[in-house]
Amino acid sequence: MACLDRRDLGLLVLRVGTGAVLAAHGTQKLAGWFGGGGIEGTTAAMEAMGFHPPKHSAVAAGLGEAGGGALLALGLATPAAGAAAAGAMAGAVAVHAPAGFFAQGGGYEYPAFLGFTAAAIGLIGPGRYSVDHATRHVFNKPWMVALAFAGSAVAAAAVVGRRAKGRAVVDPDTT
Repeated sequence: MACLDRRDLGLLVLRVGTGAVLAAHGTQKLAGWFGGGGIEGTTAAMEAMGFHPPKHSAVAAGLGEAGGGALLALGLATPAAGAAAAGAMAGAVAVHAPAGFFAQGGGYEYPAFLGFTAAAIGLIGPGRYSVDHATRHVFNKPWMVALAFAGSAVAAAAVVGRRAKGRAVVDPDTT
């Protein structure tokens, strides 16, 4: 019997912990679990935060968090899971950035931490104690890392850029 590998055990703990937090946060958005607003409440919040179209944004954020988190916890399709969760957190960082860094003042500390952690797991891989390992890494190929993170970065930049453009105030005196 092989002894437990501390690195793989550490990745398991990090993956499951981070994935569970993300999945819980996403199910608040999608299903209203854990005191969340559900899709209707999240849609209204997305509209108030300047995301358009708000329902698509609510669904995308919820799926990025819940789906990415669940896949991270399982260690399945780890590059895509990490990239999806990191992309969703980029949108949250954009919302919280005006309040500064620290969470106690409404800042982006918490979503940034979740995003960086999800990205790191997606890049480093799931470790031996994962569904990806059990399936011989069918959904965890090196080319998938590049594709998943490039796609997530482009999508996050487009969503955050559209929000910023929509929130820009045009001064009527300059037109």
